[in-house]
Amino acid sequence: MDAVERKILAAFDPPASRVRSLADFAEHSGVKDCLLQLVDRGWLRHGEAPDTFVRTEDGRLQLAAPRDATIYSRPGCHLCEEAKTQIAPLLKTFGAGLTEINIDEDPELRARFDYDVPVIFLGARKVAKHRVDIVRFRRQLRDAASTSE
Repeated sequence: MDAVERKILAAFDPPASRVRSLADFAEHSGVKDCLLQLVDRGWLRHGEAPDTFVRTEDGRLQLAAPRDATIYSRPGCHLCEEAKTQIAPLLKTFGAGLTEINIDEDPELRARFDYDVPVIFLGARKVAKHRVDIVRFRRQLRDAASTSE
């Protein structure tokens, strides 16, 4: 990912910036082509209004540091609670953050992960689903920590 693509994806980070228009990126030459490439990769999707874009969850993951953990879960899921309990001490040890995403709040994520929760990513890489192999997860965190330094 180049610097312009990273800047475009990062522009969606503030909560009030869920939908951005082509005009928001007018300072960059060739930005429309770049936006369309990000749509082709699945990192953005077209918004409801013309020339508007929304970052997808895959686009958010592209900006995650290698040891930033994301867990896709749902309320009342006992496997999700078990996984969070298992990984919390390791995340603390490695100074890694955790983002929890409720798949039931997003129809696309529900369709993608409905029967697979919990699903855990480190950075943009899926590392576990259903149950966590804690020894493997520790190794993956360690390896991610060494590649990010």
